[in-house]
Amino acid sequence: MPIAFNEPLSFLQRITEYMEHVYLVHRACRQPQPLERMQSVAAFAVSAVASQWERTGKPFNPLLGETYELIREDLGFRFISEQVSHHPPVSAFYSEGLGQDFLFHGSIYPKLKFWGKSVEAEPRGTITLELLKHNEAYTWTNPTCCVHNVIIGKLWIEQYGTVEIVNHRTGHKCVLNFKPCGLFGKELHKVEGHIQDKNKQKLFVIYGKWTECLWGTDPASYESFKKQERRGGHLRKAKLDDGAEKADSDVADDVPEAQETVQVVPGSKLLWRINTRPPNSAQTWPARRRSGWRKSREKRGGSVPRRRRSGGPGGSPRAPTPTRAQPTGCTPAITSSGTSPTAQTSTEVEGRQGRACEAGPLERP
Repeated sequence: MPIAFNEPLSFLQRITEYMEHVYLVHRACRQPQPLERMQSVAAFAVSAVASQWERTGKPFNPLLGETYELIREDLGFRFISEQVSHHPPVSAFYSEGLGQDFLFHGSIYPKLKFWGKSVEAEPRGTITLELLKHNEAYTWTNPTCCVHNVIIGKLWIEQYGTVEIVNHRTGHKCVLNFKPCGLFGKELHKVEGHIQDKNKQKLFVIYGKWTECLWGTDPASYESFKKQERRGGHLRKAKLDDGAEKADSDVADDVPEAQETVQVVPGSKLLWRINTRPPNSAQTWPARRRSGWRKSREKRGGSVPRRRRSGGPGGSPRAPTPTRAQPTGCTPAITSSGTSPTAQTSTEVEGRQGRACEAGPLERP
């Protein structure tokens, strides 16, 4: 894969972005009811993939045994990750709260699939969150990530698949459906799901977008709102145009236009909203070859560290040293002054070679 598709980050550092909204975990530790804790854990699971929005660059593969450690006292956690396998590439991570209130650990094995115009990354591996105060353990797996137009066109990303979050102590389960874009981009970035008890009875409905926010309400209010929406004609039929022909051709897939906001059901409560990105976040330098980095550094007038190389790609080949033929069984002697024989005159070299031949071949220890 060309280096232009990479971003200047290691995959171990990229995993640390799971903890951007760690306040949701702290909130889950303080909530007394299992239903409320599941709401916060579900919001945290969705927020863990929110940083991938408009991040089409692939992080670099870590070396075997490479580690990355992060301690955020202001957010109340410490985090460490390690590359535990190279073929296949497996990254493991472990995090704990500084107040000894939670443990967050797991492993990720991204399985890549190339589909011609897109690359699909299926993150195999289980993620576990333990709330120590409540003696609860939650497990889930991240959705599938797909990057479109890897050959031509503008890159864009989507997440799709079903995520099941299970509370192994109480039996509560949260089923989240990351909807695919579809032909006309109607469902782009949308997430819908529900929380059910161990008897599979729906207790709470969650909806929103993994790029913006998550809302929740009771199932009765959500179904009533959907019925009114269908009666009011909000679900308009899309006009068929050349989209079907374009989908089967070799041209790039157009970036779908997503709705700017989430349509909120009356009476819903906000579970999570994405943090505002820094104003210069889109100006991060892409990964580039060393030659490109050297040219840009010299253009700005900065010093460039240089090193001598023995030849090969990117290095200056050394000039060949002229040698003279030696009699069979003779070994050139080493000068007592340490000066290289190539720096001596031809007469001195021939004289030393002759004396070495008279003494016989040197014996190696």
